[in-house]
Amino acid sequence: MNLLNQFQQNWQSTFAPLILPGQKILLALSGGVDSTVLAYLLQQSGVEIVAAHVNYQLRGVESNRDENFVVSLCESLQIPLLIKRVDTKNYMTEQHLSVQVAAREIRYNWFDEIRLNDATLTGAWAATAHHANDSIETSMMHFFRGTGIEGLKGISPLHLTKKILRPLLPFFRNQIEQYAKDNGISFIEDSSNLTNQYTRNFLRNTIIPELEKVLPSLQENIFHNTQRFSEVAILYKQAVNLQVKKMIEQKGNESHIPVLKWKKVNPIYSITWEIIEPFGFTSAQIPEVIKLLDASNSSFINSPSHRIIKNRQWMIISPAAQVEAKHIVIEQLGTTPFLEGELTLSKHDISTVTNELTQTNTIGNKLSIEWLDNSIIKFPLLLRQWAIGDYFYPLGMTKKKKVSKFLIDARLSKTEKEKIWVLESDKKIIAIIGMRIDNRFRYAASTKELLKLQFARS
Repeated sequence: MNLLNQFQQNWQSTFAPLILPGQKILLALSGGVDSTVLAYLLQQSGVEIVAAHVNYQLRGVESNRDENFVVSLCESLQIPLLIKRVDTKNYMTEQHLSVQVAAREIRYNWFDEIRLNDATLTGAWAATAHHANDSIETSMMHFFRGTGIEGLKGISPLHLTKKILRPLLPFFRNQIEQYAKDNGISFIEDSSNLTNQYTRNFLRNTIIPELEKVLPSLQENIFHNTQRFSEVAILYKQAVNLQVKKMIEQKGNESHIPVLKWKKVNPIYSITWEIIEPFGFTSAQIPEVIKLLDASNSSFINSPSHRIIKNRQWMIISPAAQVEAKHIVIEQLGTTPFLEGELTLSKHDISTVTNELTQTNTIGNKLSIEWLDNSIIKFPLLLRQWAIGDYFYPLGMTKKKKVSKFLIDARLSKTEKEKIWVLESDKKIIAIIGMRIDNRFRYAASTKELLKLQFARS
C-alpha cells in the first residue's frame, strides 16, 4: 500500500471524525519536505486547507526564499495562504527563550489569533507535519534530560487543548522523502537542519546514525516503544491521579500537602514527580524536594514559576510571584509585597532611633510600625495568612493566646479577619501584621539592635 492510501486510511479513522462539516484545516507550511508533502496529501484526500507560513527572519535571504517558495507552491495548488513575518530574535530576548521554544510559541500563538480573527477558521484544527522520526527524537531528548512516562511517549497525534493534528506521525522521514521523489514534488532545504547547533539536530545527524550502525532497527524499535508508552501512560495517569488527589488540598492558588502523607507514598519518586512537574520543577529536583520533607520550618525550593515551602506539618506549593502567594518566605531585609500591601524589614542600632520608639506605631489606617529585638529573630521568616490553631503571646502578656480569640476580642468582621497575616520566625509567630507583636520578641533595656517592621496597607 502506498503512502497516500495509508495516509487516507489513517486520516479517516483518526482525524476525520473530529472535523465538522465544511470546516477547514489550518496547515503549518514551512516549505520543507514534510509540510510540502502533507499539503499534497491533504489536497489529494479532499481536505480543504488554508496554509499558514511564518517567516521568522532568522536566516536572512534564506528565510525570504522559503516564503517565496511557499507563495509559489500555494498558487500552483490553489491553496489560500496566510503569512506572518516576525522578529524572532527580538521576541527571544524579550521572553528569555531559546530559538526553538520562541518559534513554537510564535507559531501556536498566531494560530490562536487566526482562529479568533477569521470567522471562516473559528475553531479550526491546525495540522503540523511532525512524523515518526520527530517523535523518536523527542522521546530520546526527554529520556536524556530526565522525564516521566509522559515524556517517553514522544509526540502525540492530537493536542486537544491547542487543537493540533499530526497526521504524518505514523510515517518515517524516508517514506515521506520517497513519496516526494516518486511524485516529483519540489521542496526547500533548511540549512540550519544540517548543523548540530541544536540538541535535536545533534541526535538526528550524529547520535542516531552511530547507534544504527550497531542497532539497525533502532528507530523502528523506539517508535514502537513510544506507542506502548502512550498506552502505559494512560494507566499510569489513572493510578497516580487517584493517589495525588487524596493528598492535595487546594486552597486558593496554593496546593497544601501533609508532610506525613507525602513521606508515606510509594513509590515516592514517581508520585513526587507527578506532584511537582505541573509547577515547573524538573526531574533533577526530585531528590531535593524529598529532602525538603525532613527540612526545618520555612525551608523551600524554587522553580521558575513556583516555590515549595515546608511549613510545620505541611508542604505548600505556592506561586513564586509574591503578590499572588499566601505563604511567602522572607530570606533577608527589604520590602516584600503581598496581598494586603508591603512589609518592609530593616535593622537599626537602638541608639539611633530613640525618638522614633516613643512615637505612635500606627499612622492612620495605612501604615503601622513595630520594633522587635533583632538578636532573637532567625531568618528565613515566613509571611502567611493566619490559620485556626495559631497562637502567640500578645505584647504585655506572659500567657499565650489563640490568634482567633485575639481577633474576636479586636472585634474584627469576618472579611477583616480574612485579611490578617502573621510573620513567623522558627515556627513562632513574632507579629500579627499591623496589629500586635509577640511579647517574646519585644525589645528590652539590654537590646542593642532592633528589627523594624513597617507595614504599608494597599
